[in-house]
Amino acid sequence: GAEAMKINQNTVLQGQRVTLVPYTSAHVPRYHEWMQSEELQRLTASEPLSLEQEYEMQRSWRDDADKCTFIVLDTERWSGQACADEDCMVGDVNLFLTDTEDPTLGEIEIMIAEPSYRGRGFGKEATLMMMSYGVRNLGITTFEAKIGQENEASICMFKKLHFKEVAVNSVFQEVTLRLDVSDQERRWLLEQTDHVEEKGYVELKLPAGVLET
Repeated sequence: GAEAMKINQNTVLQGQRVTLVPYTSAHVPRYHEWMQSEELQRLTASEPLSLEQEYEMQRSWRDDADKCTFIVLDTERWSGQACADEDCMVGDVNLFLTDTEDPTLGEIEIMIAEPSYRGRGFGKEATLMMMSYGVRNLGITTFEAKIGQENEASICMFKKLHFKEVAVNSVFQEVTLRLDVSDQERRWLLEQTDHVEEKGYVELKLPAGVLET
């Protein structure tokens, strides 16, 4: 239903390395900056947008029932609240309901945009946290990931998370990986994320001003 994806607009998921927060307009300028990078455009198969278009996009994503988006923050930098969200953003993670016939299928996408954070387990934890959220809160039982063939690091990461390669599209040069969440996989997923704390976004943001001297 139309409300399904707004489900996360007040949700913060705090993990060890990463904290996931809803994508708000405050995150847009930094996000827009990232997407000027040709490498990221290539990896995410996206066109560069103007800042205004990026704000539009953020609004449509917030209101779209078929997408769930979190911005990935560095927990350590962020949790002291000494650092505003936009100064500790490292990437984003998305879940799309791509099949109108099948609301239990979620396509997952992870982007660690800050090069210094790649290869350090940030993408892995963010993906596990998003999958766990999808299973618990959105009723997802199958995950798919579509990744550019040249993006070996990402393909390798999804395989470590038990995804299997199911298709290769030579036209789009992308690989589709899939994970069916059996009872066993579900238990594993929840175990991997049992350290994650769920909080409300609004209440966390209120006291921030207090710290400023």
